[in-house]
Amino acid sequence: MIKLTLANAEHTHELGLKLGRALPALSVILLEGDLGAGKTTLIKGIGEGLGITDPIVSPTFTLINEYTSSRIPLYHLDLYRLEQNEVEALNLENYWEGIEVIPGIVAIEWAERMPYKPNSYINIHLTHTEEGNREVTITPFNCVLDEIF
Repeated sequence: MIKLTLANAEHTHELGLKLGRALPALSVILLEGDLGAGKTTLIKGIGEGLGITDPIVSPTFTLINEYTSSRIPLYHLDLYRLEQNEVEALNLENYWEGIEVIPGIVAIEWAERMPYKPNSYINIHLTHTEEGNREVTITPFNCVLDEIF
């Protein structure tokens, strides 16, 4: 487990940039945290690290945004408005197993709504502190982050 304190949104973006430059295809990032904690900001950094030039916006109403014009595709999902049974119907494993899609990085906001998880993933939990910082807890499950941090 890795714990970081980030001073502002720019540092959150920079963490995402670092992840986007280093993570391989078939990486899954499960993001948790309150509204405004920085989940989308982090994903924007990941996209920039991958070389995505299109604007990255939260797919709150579209559920899934696919960015495929980069060195590795980015699949950005937002489960905020869904119940667990609706999430299950999305067949999310197609994304992290690279079935019917080009293998890429899968970043899922509001991952706590998922009824199941992949075998290997990175859990990132973001919270605000009383001082106005963001605390980030990064927990890899069956994957290695040593080369990134």
